[in-house]
Amino acid sequence: MDTEYKIPVQTSGETATVYASDYLNKLSGEKIERECRRQIDAGYKTIVVNFGETEIVNSIGVSILLGVIDAASGAGAKVVFSDVNEDTIELFEMLGLTNHVRVN
Repeated sequence: MDTEYKIPVQTSGETATVYASDYLNKLSGEKIERECRRQIDAGYKTIVVNFGETEIVNSIGVSILLGVIDAASGAGAKVVFSDVNEDTIELFEMLGLTNHVRVN
């Protein structure tokens, strides 16, 4: 049974906002990465990953986010993390992600 989860995206100007799910793990992370790369390939210069619904990010999810940051950087785009909860901000700071992205 394939329950394909569609990643919600909103675009405005040169910005694409990709909405993460409640749990960022390998499966959901890969879908977010594919969608972010699609938006970068489409020419968006700012990729906002909205974590408003996200409660947990595991280590594989963090690794996938690093791939998104790298892909954006290679294309001259920037990545912004928005609506991140305090626990996840602490995780991102501890692992150094906040050195590469802006967190709103």
